[in-house]
Amino acid sequence: MNRNTTAAAGTLAALAAVVLRLVTGPPHLGWYLAAWALFAAALWQTARLPERRTAVLVLAGGITLAATGLAAPPSSSTDSFRYAWDGRVQAAGISPYDHPPADPALVRLRDDWLFPAACDAPSLWPLPGGGCTRINRPTEPTIYPPVAQGYFLLVHWLSPDGVRHKALQLGGFAAAVAVLAILCRAAGARRAAYWAWCPAVPVEAVNNAHVDMLGVLLVVLAFTAVRGRGALLGAAVAAKLLPVTALPGALSGVLSGVLSGGPGGGAGGGVAWRRVLGVVGPAGLVIALSYLPYVLASGASVAGYLPGYLKEERYDGPGGGNRYAVLRLFVPDGWAPWAAVALLVLIVLAVLRYGDADRPWRGALLVSGSLLLLFTPGYSWYALLVVALAALDGRWEWLGVALAGAVAYTAGPAAPGTPGTPAYAVAALVVLAGWAVRRSRGDHLLSSARKD
Repeated sequence: MNRNTTAAAGTLAALAAVVLRLVTGPPHLGWYLAAWALFAAALWQTARLPERRTAVLVLAGGITLAATGLAAPPSSSTDSFRYAWDGRVQAAGISPYDHPPADPALVRLRDDWLFPAACDAPSLWPLPGGGCTRINRPTEPTIYPPVAQGYFLLVHWLSPDGVRHKALQLGGFAAAVAVLAILCRAAGARRAAYWAWCPAVPVEAVNNAHVDMLGVLLVVLAFTAVRGRGALLGAAVAAKLLPVTALPGALSGVLSGVLSGGPGGGAGGGVAWRRVLGVVGPAGLVIALSYLPYVLASGASVAGYLPGYLKEERYDGPGGGNRYAVLRLFVPDGWAPWAAVALLVLIVLAVLRYGDADRPWRGALLVSGSLLLLFTPGYSWYALLVVALAALDGRWEWLGVALAGAVAYTAGPAAPGTPGTPAYAVAALVVLAGWAVRRSRGDHLLSSARKD
């Protein structure tokens, strides 16, 4: 092992130690920043290593880092407790959309893990009738869509008694390693390192076991599989709605074909419409079929807590609360929601018109990353999809979006005057700088004359 390889391996070992501290101790912004600094250093150190050595480091380092997420219970999120509860409720033959966890009708399903007798521990939520639970928002119904619910039920069925949080963490670990393997084969080890060593993966995908990881896996499969792209994307949307941002990428450049077909359709127009139907048709069918049994059981209740979530997070009207933080630096608060929607629509239209059909992940990255920069969510795990797409496309500048989300979540809401706002602003500037540099080299944001 030469000096450069040894240095890179040492940096990865230090990164694993820092991530281990992150998941075993209370969240702290300093540790997050240290992890990201080591992540950047590892990428820089391996830039000139031979591909074979890089591949070994990426695979070994990625699996090791993902495994650190298994070292402790969820450290900075309680979402996986809701997943476990939803799986348990379904196993009892009850729709998870029918009753919130606090409903007395479900008392018989409670245990000492999710509903502890002692209520003096941190991160516990009070119940209306007394007592407490680890499940957040216990008086609200579930928010998670049907493919996610199927995953929760499957994990429940496969879990031995008493496994508690570990089963969902192992599911996240398996999905993260599967994405790593796919990226190594589809994009090469150097690009796969963006995913393999990113601190968001062991923390959010494994330790906190966010179901977003299932959506990421399905999107990556959709963009690398020979067939079934539309169906896989539909399943991703029905796992965690955010992957809907990948659909425009799957239709990259289709608007150009439709327009070139002219009023009579034409050959170009016919091909374009077949592409649209080939993606939207299967995606819509999968979404509809996945929702059908729950709609039959619960009717309109399948919307769950989604309307309440949008209101809670202040996405539902002018003012924006902690959202649209970067835009609010330039426009009045009341304009920010409309500006965000308008810009996102323009970006989607640009992807549909000028996107590279041979690189659908590029348009998906632009839409999904732009959505986070425009809406500035305070949840770091939303950026897992951006990390995977950045690895697939080799555009490292988008990784800053994930770092910004981590800063916003750890340090407080991304509102003016808090660290989240400058973090998202810097991430946006890095993306724009990366676009300018790549454009000067002939590698454009949506399509490229170079096929690297």
